[in-house]
Amino acid sequence: QVQLVESGGGLVQTGGSLRPSCAASIRAFMGWFRQAPGKEREFVAGISWSGGDTYYADSVKGRFTISRDNAKNTVYLQMNSLKPEDTAVYYCAAARRLQPQYSDSREYRYWGQGTQVTVSS
Repeated sequence: QVQLVESGGGLVQTGGSLRPSCAASIRAFMGWFRQAPGKEREFVAGISWSGGDTYYADSVKGRFTISRDNAKNTVYLQMNSLKPEDTAVYYCAAARRLQPQYSDSREYRYWGQGTQVTVSS
């Protein structure tokens, strides 16, 4: 049974940092998505199986960094210069294919339970 378990969310002030992590029982192309209240789930970042290719939404480019440690089967999302509009539940997900359309949530088969990130102004 595939499991994805996120941790590391929390409450932080504007300009602060957090580093959620995702422990995965599967090795795949991984993505981070987020969903704010009343909004659709949106792509945040993605990383290839090897970790050699990374992808970001324009809204987080230059502030967030996705990485993975395959020895630990863990994916990280380093979030710096956080803004109130980054407030959301953050989900990690494992894609169906090695080279997915990474921003499309339908490309992902397995999802974690989510971790709340709240940025206060």
